[in-house]
Amino acid sequence: MEKEVIYNTDLHFEHQQWWSELAFWEDELKSFNNRLGELVTRWTDKEVLAQLEHYQNEFILHGGIIEKLREAIEVHETRIAGQSQTGQDALDTVLVKKHLEFRNKMETQRQIYADLKREFYRFLTKYL
Repeated sequence: MEKEVIYNTDLHFEHQQWWSELAFWEDELKSFNNRLGELVTRWTDKEVLAQLEHYQNEFILHGGIIEKLREAIEVHETRIAGQSQTGQDALDTVLVKKHLEFRNKMETQRQIYADLKREFYRFLTKYL
């Protein structure tokens, strides 16, 4: 049975994709927070204001998750750079396993974020 070789360049490429996706989410969160600011000035109903606060908290939480994901990517990139300097182009199995686990985290977070956006758009449709 032949082993699959995973190259640092492949992992780096995926990291770049994730980095771009996280930057996009961050920009979207800024836009969503601007929407919240508009709605706060329009509504005095306590139920609506409670929902606005809920979304504000969710956006803050997601912003923190974005930062943690970025930090994890940077750590992995540093490891890849170290291996590249020593002339090793294929990562060891422990780091590949971590990369695959991180990929799963990204997929999970992608779904959580998509659900949050869907909820928020429904909320906006109702109250804008």
